[in-house]
Amino acid sequence: MRRLLHQFCITLALLIPTSVLAAWELNMPRGVTDVSHTTYDLHMLILWICVGIGVIVFGVMFWSIIYHRKSRGAKAAQFHESTTVEIIWTVIPFIILIGMAVPATNVLIDAYDSSESDIDIQVTGYQWKWQYKYLNEEIDFFSSMKTTKEEVYNEVEKNPHYLLDVDNEVVVPINKKVRFLFTANDVVHAWWVPELAIKKDAIPGFINEAWTRINEVGTYRGQCAELCGKDHGFMPVVVKAVTQEDYDKWVAEQKAVSLAKAAEAEQVWTKEDLVAKGETVYQKSCAACHMANGAGLPPAFPALNGNEIVLGDIEKHMDVVIHGVPGTAMAAYGNQLSAVDLAAVITYKRNAWDNNTGDVITPADVKAFMSK
Repeated sequence: MRRLLHQFCITLALLIPTSVLAAWELNMPRGVTDVSHTTYDLHMLILWICVGIGVIVFGVMFWSIIYHRKSRGAKAAQFHESTTVEIIWTVIPFIILIGMAVPATNVLIDAYDSSESDIDIQVTGYQWKWQYKYLNEEIDFFSSMKTTKEEVYNEVEKNPHYLLDVDNEVVVPINKKVRFLFTANDVVHAWWVPELAIKKDAIPGFINEAWTRINEVGTYRGQCAELCGKDHGFMPVVVKAVTQEDYDKWVAEQKAVSLAKAAEAEQVWTKEDLVAKGETVYQKSCAACHMANGAGLPPAFPALNGNEIVLGDIEKHMDVVIHGVPGTAMAAYGNQLSAVDLAAVITYKRNAWDNNTGDVITPADVKAFMSK
């Protein structure tokens, strides 16, 4: 019977695909920043102190069990209120705690000192994306997961960075002190990038801060570490560290994009152009809740196909999209999307699926509504 069980275990192990062992990691990463290095070193110091304590305590315990057991004629010593023993078990833990507290305090002081930063970035969590504002450069953009729904539902092959890729990365220069200011627009989120040794809660109405100075060029990935809703697992973070020269080029490109978006809002848009652009915006910002076919997920996410608000008064429809619906899962998109994107997605919803109102909402209409 034992032989059969042994053969069964070997056969089962051979049948397990090696891909399930690809992420077999037991320790935290050492990271690419000075703070991550000191944090890792502190972690290992505490770990080995705990291992040493465990070896001594369990060693004494097993030695006592083996060599002072009743079957060998050992008799328990009868004593109590030993001043010597009480001094020993008070002084030794005190020394150990002091030995742990000193390096831990130094690491914490360094990790929380975000003064004299070179770059300040405000990070705002939304369900389920991140907004980044470069306060020194007046750059502002949203970052959403790039992984497609087809990958999520195993309809196509998954890419190497499944669930950890975004459309807009956070770009920072190496060897510069970058301060992050964290808050949230709706619920509590947590911005976490292990290799930067940063994990901070983003809480509505509060500002938390952290900083980093990345030493190596590269791309570092993380994700939201707080259960923030049904798509919590679809909220990755990607930080790209580049040279100062490349960072300056990226800043110039972002400013050019901002100017292009401003000019885009002034151009004349046809219904066909708005519907085409609106479909792209809808798939990115709305389809997760209301489905690609507009059928929704009632009762939390109502269907948009044949919806009375979508087919009804245009201003009421714009109000729902721009300001959201308090007390529901419908977020306010007025500060998330540009006037062009808002006009396009509203026009698309009023003319997609079985909806055929023929209405055209322009960026100028959106701007006029938002200025009221």
